[in-house]
Amino acid sequence: MATAMSVSAVTPAAAAVARRRTMVCVPATARAPREMAEELAAAAALGADLAELRLDCLAGFAPRRDLPVILAKPRPLPALVTYRPKWEGGEYEGDDESRFEALLLAMELGAEYVDVELKVADKFMKLISGRKPDNCKLIVSSHNYESTPSSEELANLVAQIQATGADIVKIATTATEIVDVAKMFQILVHCQEKQVPIIGLVMNDRGFISRVLCPKYGGFLTFGSLKKGKESAPAQPTAADLINVYNIRQIGPDTKVFGIIGKPVGHSKSPILHNEAFRSVGFNAVYVPFLVDDLAKFLNTYSSPDFAGFSCTIPHKEAAVRCCDEVDPIARDIGAVNTIVRRPDGKLVGYNTDYVGAISAIEDGIRAFEQRDPDTSPLAGRLFVVIGAGGAGKALAYGAKEKGARVVIANRTFARAQELANLIGGPALTLADLENYHPEEGMILANTTAIGMHPNVNETPLSKQALKSYAVVFDAVYTPKETRLLREAAECGATVVSGLEMFIRQAMGQFEHFTGMPAPDSLMRDIVLTKT
Repeated sequence: MATAMSVSAVTPAAAAVARRRTMVCVPATARAPREMAEELAAAAALGADLAELRLDCLAGFAPRRDLPVILAKPRPLPALVTYRPKWEGGEYEGDDESRFEALLLAMELGAEYVDVELKVADKFMKLISGRKPDNCKLIVSSHNYESTPSSEELANLVAQIQATGADIVKIATTATEIVDVAKMFQILVHCQEKQVPIIGLVMNDRGFISRVLCPKYGGFLTFGSLKKGKESAPAQPTAADLINVYNIRQIGPDTKVFGIIGKPVGHSKSPILHNEAFRSVGFNAVYVPFLVDDLAKFLNTYSSPDFAGFSCTIPHKEAAVRCCDEVDPIARDIGAVNTIVRRPDGKLVGYNTDYVGAISAIEDGIRAFEQRDPDTSPLAGRLFVVIGAGGAGKALAYGAKEKGARVVIANRTFARAQELANLIGGPALTLADLENYHPEEGMILANTTAIGMHPNVNETPLSKQALKSYAVVFDAVYTPKETRLLREAAECGATVVSGLEMFIRQAMGQFEHFTGMPAPDSLMRDIVLTKT
């Protein structure tokens, strides 16, 4: 399989075509004609370029009665009319003849685009022979809800669709892993070189990047829902997010790609933060979520200079150390990388901004409530209990030890706790042991696991009774902003430090590695506190 290395740098010839702006299309899926017309107006208000009218979603649809209502002029947006049958993922269960007549009527009423499926395209072409208005473009589509075929098979599919006489090719496949999207990017570039208009998208969470990055490769359009809950395909973003979060209007062939690598990754607020920060300094880049199963395979596939840097989160921070060509000495000592930068020579360099972000947040949290010597860390000499022995746990343990704290590691799996404790030179406990661990007053607790993260907001790594032993409690989880752990710790009288502080500070460090510019401190803080 060809990798994205061969497609990520759009060739000059393709780039010229790619500069035709990729359109944002909002699917209108209302059950009644007047509501569908209202959705068209709502899509225009969002800033969409066109709306897809999903006739198969209409209840009791009568073409001659309803289409004049939906397609009445003046229309706020151009219309793409789709009447999708059940066998291609839609809701229509009737015969093709009735469906085709409705699509032909839509053409006659001035629809700018009509979509018909490859399986029946030849039949439809015979019906409309000589009757298609000049201002109507025909999209011939193929949907694969199981997988993404090879690049060669996709190229053959493009040729098949072109052979029907289609004005625009549409191929939607399904990602079983994120590297599948590279095959679609390759096809988009191939079509740009041949000046073939194509809509090429990969469905579900692992294919999400295809929906955001298609303007980089010259995709004809991408779909964005009217709002959450109105998606017409798996993992479809909202049009508002495409336009306002991902700045899709600014994405072009030269746009650098950054993103957060994780599993899960949908909860991350990093795209909101980094995209706005990039925009504020005029940096031509986009930051996307990468749902990754196999880190090495991902990095090998998206290996062009255009994929310029990555944030790493659970569970890839330790694997990232092995995947980088060079690792910053502190990150190597910690044994975890949360930031990867691709140098111009293609080498991957790993850093860790977690430990500075978290430790400085905890220190400042303590200083706000305790009067201490400003030249000495408020962690010095104190018992510092870290829950978790993964990448973030290693960063916190390393940082606390550097500040003179006595570090204890607690983990669900004792062997993992012991491994990190041996490296750090401290004792190891299980989470069960931690419930009754109270050797002294004034202890500090830092949770670095995902326990309590959305959607499991009622979970907590330690009982409220056990929390009474701690003077300071930090939680790396920041969705929700107040976790159960922090709420109960505050009720017990502890000083609490939110994971949002660590998130903000580590993100500032990442921004500087990614751009070579100083992080816009107050802006980034404001984004996190008001927009996430």
